Amino acid sequence: MTTTADLRTAVKTYWTAAGNRDWDTFATTLADEVLYDLPQTRERIRGKERYVQFNREYPGDRHVGVERIVADREGQQVAVRTVFTVGPQELHAIHFFTFDAEGRISEITDFWPEPYEPPAGRERLVERY
Repeated sequence: MTTTADLRTAVKTYWTAAGNRDWDTFATTLADEVLYDLPQTRERIRGKERYVQFNREYPGDRHVGVERIVADREGQQVAVRTVFTVGPQELHAIHFFTFDAEGRISEITDFWPEPYEPPAGRERLVERY
């Protein structure tokens, strides 16, 4: 059984690996069929390989700070509040994670401050809706 501590550790590993651009470690936190949903840009990414590549290619020098992690008692979901720093700009976001039976992240939904159009160049990795 996955505990809330396990989920918190998985999410911390996910964000630390993303911040360090350690894509091998980042990938270990993800289920093979991970589903990433980004409502503001109406984009969806299916599968670990595409999602890792999406993050690897994401433009800009960004840094993330995890402000709060809340895990459910059933050991399946986590909500995270973060602050991203991109140059002088700070962006606050909320992220929802769902986990599979092995404790890997199976779904991610990111909510950013406001809707925006996605940067060009990632069309081959995402579906628009």
